[in-house]
Amino acid sequence: MNVRKLGLLGFLALSGIFSNGFAQKDTDKRVEELLAKMTLEEKIGQMNQVSFFAVDDKAIAQYSDDDMDTFLVRMGIAGGQDQKKPSEMTRDEKTALIKKAAAQILDNNITQPVRDGKIGSLLNIVDPGMINKLQKAALEESRLGIPMIIGRDVIHGFKTIFPIPLGQAASFNPQLVEDGARIAAVEARSVGINWTFAPMLDISRDARWGRIAESLGEDPYLGGQLGAAMVRGFQGNGNLSDPDAIAACVKHFIGYGAAEGGRDYNTTNIPLHLMWNVYLPPFYNSVKAGAATLMTSFNDNDGIPASANDYLLKDVLRGKWKFDGFVVSDWASMTEMLAHGYAKDGKQVAELSANAGVDMEMVSGTYLKYLPELIREGKVSMETVDNAVRNILRVKIRMGLFENPYVDTKKASILYTAAHLNAARRAAVESAILLKNDNNTLPLSESKKIAVIGPMADAPHDQMGTWVFDGDKNHTITPIGALKADYKHINYVYEPALGYSRDKNTSNFEKARQAAANADVAVVFLGEESILSGEAHSLSNINLIGVQSELLKAVKSAGKPVILVIMAGRPLTIERDLPYADAVLYNFHPGTMGGPAIFDLLFGKANPSGKLPVTFVREVGQIPMYYNHNNTGRPFVGNEVMLNDIPLEAGQTSLGNTSFYLDSGKDPLFPFGYGLSYSKFEYSNLDLSSASIPVNGVLTVKATLKNVSNVEGTEVVQLYIQDKVGSIVRPVKELKGFQRVSLKGGETKVVEFKLSADELAFYGRDLVKKVEVGDFNIWVGGDSNASLKGSFSVTE
Repeated sequence: MNVRKLGLLGFLALSGIFSNGFAQKDTDKRVEELLAKMTLEEKIGQMNQVSFFAVDDKAIAQYSDDDMDTFLVRMGIAGGQDQKKPSEMTRDEKTALIKKAAAQILDNNITQPVRDGKIGSLLNIVDPGMINKLQKAALEESRLGIPMIIGRDVIHGFKTIFPIPLGQAASFNPQLVEDGARIAAVEARSVGINWTFAPMLDISRDARWGRIAESLGEDPYLGGQLGAAMVRGFQGNGNLSDPDAIAACVKHFIGYGAAEGGRDYNTTNIPLHLMWNVYLPPFYNSVKAGAATLMTSFNDNDGIPASANDYLLKDVLRGKWKFDGFVVSDWASMTEMLAHGYAKDGKQVAELSANAGVDMEMVSGTYLKYLPELIREGKVSMETVDNAVRNILRVKIRMGLFENPYVDTKKASILYTAAHLNAARRAAVESAILLKNDNNTLPLSESKKIAVIGPMADAPHDQMGTWVFDGDKNHTITPIGALKADYKHINYVYEPALGYSRDKNTSNFEKARQAAANADVAVVFLGEESILSGEAHSLSNINLIGVQSELLKAVKSAGKPVILVIMAGRPLTIERDLPYADAVLYNFHPGTMGGPAIFDLLFGKANPSGKLPVTFVREVGQIPMYYNHNNTGRPFVGNEVMLNDIPLEAGQTSLGNTSFYLDSGKDPLFPFGYGLSYSKFEYSNLDLSSASIPVNGVLTVKATLKNVSNVEGTEVVQLYIQDKVGSIVRPVKELKGFQRVSLKGGETKVVEFKLSADELAFYGRDLVKKVEVGDFNIWVGGDSNASLKGSFSVTE
C-alpha cells in the first residue's frame, strides 16, 4: 500500500547551539516561566508528536474505489441503515464525503488536541494554509500559546532535489553539502516546515543495507565534516531564529548502519572501543556544530534498544558532550521495544524511554497515555518530565517560533528557482565518479551520433533517489530531457530496451544493439529504481538487477565504444560489467538536475572530480570491506596461493596463505577515495615539517600536485595516517584531511595540511581519548591506496 493510501486509512488510528535571537540567560528565563505555568497534561503534550497526512483532491485521486469504499464504511458514513451503499455513489460523491469526514477527523484528532496542549509537534503537513491554521490553534487558541514544531523528512532537498547524501559525500566538498542543505531549508521553511530529520550520520560499511543511500559513507572523518556542514546549512549557520532556517536532527543514535547482514532494523553488536573511535565521532562533530535535535535509532546494540539506552543518552550525550537540544525517538521506535522483548507493555516502554532521556515520542503515544500514571507511581520523576520539556521549549525559543510561527502565503514562491536548480546541477556534477575511461573514450565529441539506451535514461521519478517526499518528477530533467533542451543539437537515437530496472523482457535488445551499431558511440543508462534502496529496502544481491547486464553485453556486441552510466542508491557489484564498457560514470541518484549534469560530464563541459565515499567490493561475499580496517596477525603479503592454483589433493595446510579470499583475493574492486578525471595528476615531494612532534604539537604536511595533462581539472587530495602501535589495535589507514584542488593544464601547486596531534588521539584501552606517543605512517594521494608515503613520531 502506498503512503497516500496509508495516509487515508491512517486517519482511523491517529494517536494521541544558540541562535542570535536570545541570549542563553533570556532563553532559560523564558523556559522556566513557561514551565511554571504548565499542567502535567500540557508538559506531556510537548513530549508528544503526531503524524498527519492530508486528505485532499490530489491525495484522493490516488485511491482506488475499494480504498474509498473501505474508508466510508469504517467511518460509518456509508453502507449502514438509511445510508447509501458505496456502490450506489459516484466517485465525486465519495470524494465529498471523505473530505468532510477528514475535516472532522482533523478537528477531533489534531486541531482540538493542539488547542488542549496535547501535541507539541506535528509531522508531514506541507500545506501552508493548514500549517497556519494549526499554529494559530497552538498560539492563539491554547491556554499557554506554545507553537508547534513542524517536522518533515527533508533529506536531500525539499522540491529541488540534490543528489542523495551518499552522492553528496562523493563530492568531498563541505561547502557544496552546506549549500544544498541551505536551499532545502529555504524551500521547506517557505511552506511552514521548520524541522528536518537529517543529516543521517550512520557509518555504513555494508552496501546491502538500503539506507547506505542516506548516509555519508564509511568514514568517520568525512562523515563528521560533511554532517557538520549539513547542520550549518539547515540551521542558517548557527542562527536558528533565521526565518529561512530549519532545525536539524542528527540520526540515528547510534550504530544503525552496522545492522547485521545489512538487514534493516536488525541488531548491532558494536563494542565500546569501536563505538567511541568510529561510530560516535560524526555525531560529536554535528553536536559541536550546533545540531538542535537528535534522533534515537531502531536497533538494539549489545541487547539494549537505542530508545532505552541511558548510557548513550545521559552519560555520553548530556554528560560528556553537554548537548542541550532535545532527543526524539524514531518512528514508533519506542514501542518496537515490545517486539525486541525489552519491554512487556506500552507502560514499560514509556518508563524506559523517559528515564533513558528520550524527550519527545514520535507517533506511538505511550507518553500521553502512561506518563501520568508512571509519575503517580514514582517510576518516572517529575524532574525527568520537566527536563524533557525544558529541552523542547529551549529549541522552540531558539528557533524564534514564538515570534515567527506563520507562513507568509502571499510571498512569491522560491521553489525551483534558477539559482536552486543551478546549485543542484553543480552538486550532481561534483558528485559523479568516473570509474573507468579506457583509451580516453570520454569526453565525447558533440559531433558524434550517440545511441542512448537503457531504463534509467528517462526515469524522472527514480533519478531523484530515495527518501523524496516532496520532489516533483515533472521538474526532473533526465538525460533524455537534457538532450531535448541544453543538448538539442546532439544527433542521437533513443532505445530504452527495458521499461525499468527490474524489467526482464529482452524482446527489445536487438533494437538496442542496432541503435548502437548505427551510432558512433552508445551511452547505456543502467542502475536501480529509487524504491530499491532506502529504508526497509535491503538486498542480498547487489549486482545490476534483472537483465541489465545482459543488455550491456548486447549493446557491446555491436562493436562500438560503450559508455556505462549508472544511477543507483548504493555501490553495486559491477565487476562483471566492466569488460563490456569502455568508460563508466557512476552517479548515486543525482536528483532533479542529474540529466544535464551527466551530459555536462560526458561532453567535457565539466570534468569529473567525485571520489568514492565507500569501498566498492568485487562481489557481495567480501562484505563488510572498508579501507580503515584493523590489521590481522597474518596480513596479506602478495604471494598467496589463489583458488585455481591449489594443486589437486594438496595437503591440508594453510599453503602459507593469509587473511584473504581464495577466490576474490584481498582487494576491493575500487578503493575508498577513488575517482578518475579527464586530467592526469601526479604527486611528488612529500615534505614533513619535522620528524617528530610533541603530544600538543602540529605537523605541517606538504606535497606537490601537478596536472600533467592539458585539461583543467580538480583533484581531491587526501591525507591518511597510521598509528603503528597502540594500546588497542589501530586501523591500517585513517583519513585525516582532504582538499579540493583545481589546476589548469601543466599547473603545479604545493598542497599543505596542518595535522595537529589532537587529530591523532583515540580512545585507547582505558577508554580515555588521548594521543599516544609512538611512530606513525603518513600518506598523501588521490585515494586510500595513496603511494606518497612518509613517517614521523609523536613524543612526550
